[in-house]
Amino acid sequence: MGTEKSKGTKVFALGGKIQNTGLVEIPMGTTLREIVEDIGGGIPEGKAFKAAQTGGPSGGCIPVEHYDVPIDYDNLMEIGSMMGSGGLIVMDEDNCMVDIAKFFLEFTVEESCGKCAPCRIGTKRLLEILEKITSGRATMDDLDKMEELCYHIKENSLCGLGQTAPNPVLSTYHYFKEEYLAHVQERRCPAGVCKNLIQYKINPETCTGCTACARACPVSAISGEKKMAHEIDQAVCIKCGMCIDTCRFDAIYVQ
Repeated sequence: MGTEKSKGTKVFALGGKIQNTGLVEIPMGTTLREIVEDIGGGIPEGKAFKAAQTGGPSGGCIPVEHYDVPIDYDNLMEIGSMMGSGGLIVMDEDNCMVDIAKFFLEFTVEESCGKCAPCRIGTKRLLEILEKITSGRATMDDLDKMEELCYHIKENSLCGLGQTAPNPVLSTYHYFKEEYLAHVQERRCPAGVCKNLIQYKINPETCTGCTACARACPVSAISGEKKMAHEIDQAVCIKCGMCIDTCRFDAIYVQ
């Protein structure tokens, strides 16, 4: 049972955008597709698989192009991830990979013991770059600095935490570079997650002027006469999404 170099089974903590979450024990060599679709029951609401993150906060993100790679220690290392403690987080089309990298790096920054400068200072500077990217303040030079800093941290940190901390950034930048470029060059979050890079708008052709969204808005950012198309004041909108949840006519969208 298992593969030539990875015998036996492995327990994974399956979570994220998946129908069946929990602990699953699988033979080594089982493909990611089999884990997600056969064991996990697929992704809810018919959404498309985008990536899976393995190995905990220090692991990497595996894109759909490696959906059929047999899972074992060597294969995960080859595609930029790791087995780690067996965490497996599934992501769908609604996840922003830049935001995902930032999320995992925030954990690493908090967990750094602070003994060595590459990890103590390097991860903080790396997180600052990701925060610039997700807030729409980054430049192409920041992307170059980000990649250079990742390798500096990996090569010079004293322990495994620092050496693997850049994995989420490097793997997402390698496999989802177009998302990073969209954030930097177009000031746009393709997944509609990064709040500083999105706008909630009302389609005047489908808005009935029912006023439901205006009444639901916690900051009174929506205005308009009854039975007339409404508008959202972008300077006031906090992008909480309550208007979308309230609208029964699908007249509100994220751009």
